[in-house]
Amino acid sequence: MNAIDNSKVQEDDISLGLLLSALAGARDSPLIFYCDGRPVKPGYHVTEVKVGQFSALDCGANPEAWTEIFIQLWDIEEGERTHMPAGKFYAIIRKVTEHVKLDDSAKLTFEVSDGVQPMRLYRAAMPTLPAGTVHVELSPRPASCKPRDRWLAQQQAQSCCAPTAGRNACCG
Repeated sequence: MNAIDNSKVQEDDISLGLLLSALAGARDSPLIFYCDGRPVKPGYHVTEVKVGQFSALDCGANPEAWTEIFIQLWDIEEGERTHMPAGKFYAIIRKVTEHVKLDDSAKLTFEVSDGVQPMRLYRAAMPTLPAGTVHVELSPRPASCKPRDRWLAQQQAQSCCAPTAGRNACCG
């Protein structure tokens, strides 16, 4: 049975490799994650980096397989700490690669909690670099119906490249 490769990063997601590439040029800049309309607290910790190899059956009875990297952030205040420099985050991830194989193209999910509230799952947008800082917007990771999503993508591609007014139009 062939599984659909679900490792493709969606438009509104970035991969670990894209995140690290963006951080490489701003190593001394504070790395500020934003979620739920606010920045994570300056004392945040990267408490865990893990890789999941998933095999599943979606709601259309299609077998799926993908790799996903989870980065857990503990959203706390801690003394006089400031937001961690992007270079420190980069070094943490590279240290993990000494022990765990990380696929830079894998889907990236952030788990965020203050240690009291349950963890919430987020996807990351491409970092921006305002005023000497690195901002990474985290948005909630929504549930989806993968067969429907594939069908919609196919419909969009077909309508984009369908003949119009007697001529072939193509968006690609």
